[in-house]
Amino acid sequence: MENKKTTDDQVKKDPPAEKAAAPDKKTGKTKAASEKDKTHSLPPRQEICPQCKTDLGENAFERNLKVCPSCNNHLRLSAKERIKLLIDPGTFREWEKGMTSVDPLRFVDKKTYMERLREAQEATGMIDAVIIGLGEIDGNEAVFCFLDFEFMGGTMGSVVGEKISAAFNKALKKKLPVISVVSSGGARMQEGILSLMQMAKTSAAVARFHKAGLPYISVQTNPTTGGISASFSSLGDVVIAEPKALIGFVGPRVVEQTIGEKLPPEASKAEFLLEHGMLDKIVERKDLKTKIAHLVAHFTRKPPSKFPRLSVPHHKPLKHIEAWDAVEAARNPGRPTSLDYIERIFTNFIELKGDRHFGDDPAVITGLGDLEGQTVAVIAMERGRNDDERKMRNRGMARPEGYRKAQRMMDFAEKFKFPLITFVDTPGAYPGYESLQRGMASALAHCFRRMVSLQIPTLTFVVGEGGSGGALALAVADRVFMQERAIFSVISPEGAASILYGDAGKAKELAPFMKLTAFDLYNLEITDKIVPESQGGAHTDILTSSQLIKIEMLKNLDVLRKVNINQLLDERYEKYEKMGKTGVYWQELLKHELKEGIANIQKSVTQFLKESREGKEKKDLPEAQQP
Repeated sequence: MENKKTTDDQVKKDPPAEKAAAPDKKTGKTKAASEKDKTHSLPPRQEICPQCKTDLGENAFERNLKVCPSCNNHLRLSAKERIKLLIDPGTFREWEKGMTSVDPLRFVDKKTYMERLREAQEATGMIDAVIIGLGEIDGNEAVFCFLDFEFMGGTMGSVVGEKISAAFNKALKKKLPVISVVSSGGARMQEGILSLMQMAKTSAAVARFHKAGLPYISVQTNPTTGGISASFSSLGDVVIAEPKALIGFVGPRVVEQTIGEKLPPEASKAEFLLEHGMLDKIVERKDLKTKIAHLVAHFTRKPPSKFPRLSVPHHKPLKHIEAWDAVEAARNPGRPTSLDYIERIFTNFIELKGDRHFGDDPAVITGLGDLEGQTVAVIAMERGRNDDERKMRNRGMARPEGYRKAQRMMDFAEKFKFPLITFVDTPGAYPGYESLQRGMASALAHCFRRMVSLQIPTLTFVVGEGGSGGALALAVADRVFMQERAIFSVISPEGAASILYGDAGKAKELAPFMKLTAFDLYNLEITDKIVPESQGGAHTDILTSSQLIKIEMLKNLDVLRKVNINQLLDERYEKYEKMGKTGVYWQELLKHELKEGIANIQKSVTQFLKESREGKEKKDLPEAQQP
């Protein structure tokens, strides 16, 4: 690396400063660099689980990826073991190998900084705490960054910051995804404020990378704390953690010793962060490569030029359904839920969780799936398929964090130009006290604004109950479809009856006037098409009902993705602008009354002709035969 007259470059030089380990006379390399070139795996050693004290034996990585079979504790892996775990054999090319730290502050505690660096280099075979480079994961190229806790706690000094930034900059030029795997204690104290500034430096590199619309997958392992947790490792489009990993801005011990507050045992654990919306997934180590490879495939896949034509299953579409029959069908406990359709329509679906602010709402499912070779973003309201699920998912009644999670997926879809598909099935947004505390009205309003302005094709499928604004917030789409037995209303029939009659028991009488069936909404030009269900209802044949939905998805996405985005936005705005205009409503009412009037006239004419014919026949009979 060239020397520059900057403070930052006084911290890192290549070749090392004079106090660094002397190079070998034959090879011209330091001992650490030679060891690094020889192998990507350290000599086997006995591993003891620190949690349950189980002896994992030698070669614990090769035998069980250093995961304790007794308590599932995921022991730390070195950067070289991570390379072996995630990257296709023989494809990794390391970048910036020789960059090493010097001692800008002349820092001394019990040892000098240079002594600590030499010890870490000899112990790990690494030059510093990070390895970056180019490799393949299941045949797809990506740029990788691996931080190793064994090298001075995986702390981020100027070399680590420089190499992380270099990885993002090189990935930007090559237009490749970045995958980082972190095990770090945070900032490197021996480099003081220069270490702290690497938080800003790496975040700036990620910001420029994000602006180019390229994907970044961050994996946080045990531990991920301090400046690294508060900079680049938390900025992933997708953030994954290993089970029970310690993750947080400050470790529990430091919190207790600095401010005297003892954190609960579960605080700063991956599971706690997942529950509170800060992570997308927790993934077992044995599944990590598969999950990341699926994500990379979703991001890098080129959509097909044309979707296949699917055969239409045998079905007999309904012509009409009574309002209360539709209400009962939409609420049928056995009716397929959004998740039933997701599982049958998409392949390699990966759920992504969390709103990155407060929590993860199980009433809303978001993720990426493969639709016949096209990556699509999915947002679905999920009411649950049994009593336990319905309780956990609050019967599909989302809280503000559910709608904020949906907004996050909308942003995600627009960034990567993925079509967005939403499934609606909810009695409505959850109206309780906690929703008021966390800003339900604001969350809904921002959902409306975001969805109507998305610069991607959008489809909505109402598959059960569409209740009020809580349902509509995910249904402001280019095309809106309703299954035959689904309903969509401004308020539940019971709620309307309570307000208008003071008696929820009159809901059945009121339902027809609410115009809530799929046929009513289609006639009012609120929805674009009615999707047939299997004979007898969607619950009688989920596969057929799924296929009928999938056919509409493919057919309409094939059309919409060819439309210029400005035209698509104009058509979307016009579609919603005309809804509720008096002229449109009265036109529809007049059309309905004309149909009824014509039918009555035809009936009267038929009756008149029949009676005239019968009268003539009677007159023509001989007098003796007349009654």
